Amino acid sequence: MMPHILCPGCGHGIVLNTLVRVLAKRFTSMDQVALVAGIGCSSRIVGYIDANTLHTTHGRALSFATGLKLSRPELTVIVITGDGDGLGIGGNHLIHAARRNLDLTCILFNNETYGMTGGQLAPTTVLRAFTTTTPYGNKEKSFDAAELVKAAGATFVGRGQAYRPDLLEELIDRAIAHRGFSFLDVMTDCTEYFGRKNALGGGSDLLFSQARGEEAIAQGLGEWPELRDPDGFPIRETVPMGVLHEVNRPTLEEMMGLAGYDAREE
Repeated sequence: MMPHILCPGCGHGIVLNTLVRVLAKRFTSMDQVALVAGIGCSSRIVGYIDANTLHTTHGRALSFATGLKLSRPELTVIVITGDGDGLGIGGNHLIHAARRNLDLTCILFNNETYGMTGGQLAPTTVLRAFTTTTPYGNKEKSFDAAELVKAAGATFVGRGQAYRPDLLEELIDRAIAHRGFSFLDVMTDCTEYFGRKNALGGGSDLLFSQARGEEAIAQGLGEWPELRDPDGFPIRETVPMGVLHEVNRPTLEEMMGLAGYDAREE
């Protein structure tokens, strides 16, 4: 790893450090790992990890990862994406990757905004929140990314937060170990375009806000705290953390192997 360009207080750096720790424990050689990313603040982190990496086009990381996994099934493929990249521009690819149950891990850095391009409205931006494209507050209901991919067919769904790296490390490790499509919704506030613009403060303020949220414990792993705007209106509901869904069913690779067997039988 090397010094990164992320803003002071940004949770992305914590998630990057946590991911590196998991990879170092799980793999004897980084040649066994392929990291695929699209465009955005989160997607830049693949450049700081000494592994096989693909920095692809906006919203298309899962498309590249699909081809990579099917052609090189021996690799552990991990997709790094953001809420704008993965749910907005790449949302169609996300639901179909979950439906197909590809054997890969998708880690979505959810900062509730388009951070790199100027703080625009994202599919995860909460109600009433200020963005550069909603200067009078967001009027649209946001996606629950975890529920979306669960409904689409993902076989492992979890949610963590940057400010609990101990629990996040456990979640990332379990997601990589799971055979099938694993999805992690990682909550990580944008200090510059979300925190400050919504009167929630900078990195330290957001850290203490999330620490207070740890007082509410759900399934032993905590909750993402409710946020209120300066007028006292709730702009984010409390959401559960931890492993939210885990089942087993055949992966796409296994099903395609059966298709090849059926063709040979004919």
